[in-house]
Amino acid sequence: MCFGATSLSPQKEIVRMFYKDMWDHADVGLIPQIFHPDFTFRGSLGPTLVGHAQFADYVRWVTDSLEGYTSDILIMIEQDNQVAAKVRFHGIHRKPLFGHAPSGRHVWWNGAPIFTFEGGLVRDLWVLGDIYGLINRIEDSALSKPEFATVA
Repeated sequence: MCFGATSLSPQKEIVRMFYKDMWDHADVGLIPQIFHPDFTFRGSLGPTLVGHAQFADYVRWVTDSLEGYTSDILIMIEQDNQVAAKVRFHGIHRKPLFGHAPSGRHVWWNGAPIFTFEGGLVRDLWVLGDIYGLINRIEDSALSKPEFATVA
């Protein structure tokens, strides 16, 4: 699904920028434009973090582990100061992850983030991710095929 900047609310535009501009390019320089300095983050891969520096390290770890890391925003729903979404994350497994040696396989998982805004910036981000699906795709090459390749 394509989310053009002209059709999005300011909060949804920040979510789009977070995934498509920051994550997809590992551009940690955008973090201060998206998050409060002491924001809280609970990521789909497990850690709970506070602040820009901890989050930047997490972005580097994920994007170093998964070459060509990409986020596909499938849906966004906004209510008051929150935006929830369904997102597919994927890349080529190039570094150890969850105790598994690099497989060289294209792997993916879905996540459900909830962004809470304050003063135009994200104050809290909580993400639930299908980690067991990711681990299964790392372990089983039959499951790692990009079955979503036809999604526009």
